[in-house]
Amino acid sequence: MPRPAIILPILAALALSACATVSPEARVRSKLIEAGLRPAVAACMAERMVDRLSLVQLKRLQSLGGLAKHDPRGMSIDDFAHRLRALNDPEIVSVVLRAGLGCSLAG
Repeated sequence: MPRPAIILPILAALALSACATVSPEARVRSKLIEAGLRPAVAACMAERMVDRLSLVQLKRLQSLGGLAKHDPRGMSIDDFAHRLRALNDPEIVSVVLRAGLGCSLAG
């Protein structure tokens, strides 16, 4: 069984498009699916993240874009958490890690 942490680095692919006609949740879900998450897990994470983070915080996640070049299977949860903490926003760290873990365990 894959570790729940292996899906977290793909959040680096999270980017909000300029299209205003699509909801933030749909944009986040779409980016997570594009990054390789199963649709059910992506939907779960997108819902939790959009409910708990502001648009500014969601946009700040874009700065993790360099993670997309890494193989997520080779990154530990500690390494990813360290990179999240570098954003200097404890709420982002908490929400992203909880959403990733909770949604991965839920299915």
